[in-house]
Amino acid sequence: MDIDYDKLFYFVDNFSQGFEPWYQRQLLSDHLIKRHREGYLRLSEVLTILIAYHQSGMACFKYFYLDLYCHHRHLFPKLVHYSRFIKLIKQAFPALVCLLKSLSGEITEYLFIDSTPMAVCHNLRERQHKVFKGLAAKGKTFTGWFFGLKIHLIFNTHGEIVRLAITPGNINDKTPVKDMVKGITAKLIGDKGYLSRKLFSQLFEKGITLITKIKRNMKNILMDTADKLMLMKRSFIETIFSSLKSLNTLIHHRHRNPINAFAHLLAGLINYQIRDDKPSLHNLTTLIP
Repeated sequence: MDIDYDKLFYFVDNFSQGFEPWYQRQLLSDHLIKRHREGYLRLSEVLTILIAYHQSGMACFKYFYLDLYCHHRHLFPKLVHYSRFIKLIKQAFPALVCLLKSLSGEITEYLFIDSTPMAVCHNLRERQHKVFKGLAAKGKTFTGWFFGLKIHLIFNTHGEIVRLAITPGNINDKTPVKDMVKGITAKLIGDKGYLSRKLFSQLFEKGITLITKIKRNMKNILMDTADKLMLMKRSFIETIFSSLKSLNTLIHHRHRNPINAFAHLLAGLINYQIRDDKPSLHNLTTLIP
């Protein structure tokens, strides 16, 4: 895939110019005079490379970086060795968090919530896995068992990410919902995994209406026509997950450090947020009376 490095760098550099002075003011000081040396690569260049990887479609970041090192040195004249760049990713992690937060989508009348698994290793190697020890756990989805984490996301009708939460794989989908919806007033659409009278009552008190399908042994409840139409479009969120994972760069098993793994995850989500071809229900919602 062709990557417009100039456009991407321009966007990231504008963010970095505001982020770096603010971030330096937040750091705690020990009041000792220290020498501050600028690195060969600027923060904006590190962020650009991380996001560009998720636009490339290459399955291995090392091969992507080595290709960049050999054939695109004119774009990054001070490109460092691969092992050094891996260390720079940790320093770029706070910037990735803030950049994704700054790109959060607006709160629309209807929001969609769901989770997707993030396996960190094959199921047969879960007892030997050490990188995510204490963070990952064995969980189950409708596709089967996995060992890893769960990514919980709330999307608006424009297909934009509004809220994000990451939990161990064995955490119930309903558990992080209350924290994710703080400050939100909307109608929240989810699958049967979010079906709970207690959760519905807790969210309703906060101004959020939880809309899900009911089980076969439950009594039917009258529902507004617009709500029913939007509930029928709940599979829209599966289209978003397919779009997120389509380049095969978002989730893989080759991470050797949790911070770097989360940095790549955030970079992948940032790449999704800045895309112009995100799935959207905006045209549908304008037709609903």
